[in-house]
Amino acid sequence: MASKVLIAGCGDLGSELAKRLSIDGYEVYGLRYSNKPLPDNIQLIQADVTELSSLGKLAEMRPQFLVYCVAANAQTDESYKAHYLDGLRHVLSVLDKTKLQHVFFVSSTRVYGQAGDEILDEFTPAIAADFGGERLLQAEALLHGINGTVLRLSGIYGPGRTRMLQLATSPQAWPAQNTWTNRIHRDDAAAFIAYLIGEYKEPLAPCYIVTDSSPVSQHEVLGWIAKQKGIQFVATEQPVAGGKRLSNQLMLGTGFKLRYPDYQAGYATLMA
Repeated sequence: MASKVLIAGCGDLGSELAKRLSIDGYEVYGLRYSNKPLPDNIQLIQADVTELSSLGKLAEMRPQFLVYCVAANAQTDESYKAHYLDGLRHVLSVLDKTKLQHVFFVSSTRVYGQAGDEILDEFTPAIAADFGGERLLQAEALLHGINGTVLRLSGIYGPGRTRMLQLATSPQAWPAQNTWTNRIHRDDAAAFIAYLIGEYKEPLAPCYIVTDSSPVSQHEVLGWIAKQKGIQFVATEQPVAGGKRLSNQLMLGTGFKLRYPDYQAGYATLMA
């Protein structure tokens, strides 16, 4: 019998993950707020994680795996608390714990409020610098005492996520401060979660930073994209100040291979 996977928050990332798991033979359920159709073979559960009363149908589902990748609908403390902290607590409270083998919580590298040239990894204390990081850390703590893994994703890009491509076309609008940036292609993020569920047999770490292999300055990314597009701009030797650099060595140590190991591989595909 195929294992059941519940993906709570089946948006862009969740839908891509659902498609991959379905191809691999899993019975996949996608929970989302809207009734917008999901990919073929994915069973829709329309509910609101912020409303416990709407989640009763999950009690009889009995999935083996939960992937919680809900996104806040506003950049406010209220929304972050409702969607990450309260939402995860609600979903966990109604699922059958005797069947649940593992929980994956899609968090964010926003939990690292530190800025500087030091490379941060999973063993670096996460020191939140804003309400978003604090709420994510509170939600991560809900996995303590259960079989769970936190996935701290850096900036997601990919199909439909073209902010940097658009910004590169207007050099006059580039940020004055040249900060460190980190990113992960949506397809790599989905592939890594699917890999942990289906292929990786060693005990899972409690936390993985999910990012590509090339932390780089924002101006370098914008400059490279502009050159590929033939856009004229005046290059400046602006020092990098602010932001953070992240390590993906624990993720790669699982044997997972990135399809897009750096921004050039990823953005070249998008521009093509």
